[in-house]
Amino acid sequence: MRPFIRPYVPDDLDSLYAISLATGAAGGDARALYADGRLLGHIYSAPYAVLSPETVFIAEDSAGPAGFVLGAPDTLAFEDRLERDWWPALRQRYPQPAGPPEAWDHDARRCHRIHAPRRTPPRIFNAFPAHLHLNLLPRMQGRGWGRALLERWIDAIRPGGLHVGVNPDNQRAIGFWQASGFHNLAPSEGVVWLGRAA
Repeated sequence: MRPFIRPYVPDDLDSLYAISLATGAAGGDARALYADGRLLGHIYSAPYAVLSPETVFIAEDSAGPAGFVLGAPDTLAFEDRLERDWWPALRQRYPQPAGPPEAWDHDARRCHRIHAPRRTPPRIFNAFPAHLHLNLLPRMQGRGWGRALLERWIDAIRPGGLHVGVNPDNQRAIGFWQASGFHNLAPSEGVVWLGRAA
């Protein structure tokens, strides 16, 4: 079966978690890093599927879902909704880690992010109000499917300008976004911001 892109359906949720974990170490496999393999998905993919499923698209091949693109056309409104409708239940489930941050493992750092989510700077969302995340398993990488997912999302959502925040260690992802028409914005600690006009 030739790979294809389709809208998200609720049965895809576990695949979003699995793909987030399999690409969560600066684009590489993070499964060995986490005791709780759902933490990355709780932060970076599942809330979109639950709160905004119409903005999620899946890349699938003969082995099943192999990638996704998801995001929000209004970053500020979505972050406010996360604070109201997504983070509270997770904060009950995952306590804020104790001890010095430099001693935290990967799970503890993600638990902290649930309690203190990173907010997008106004200088970013004012100019580029939409944001997205795009993850592909290795079997789909380097074959044009990343660009196809991106264009499918743009065609469906028609954002007024969009941005991404990338781990500085993920140079392959940064190169992909730059090759896809995104340009570097003013950096923040721990994040490379890139933006593109619609």
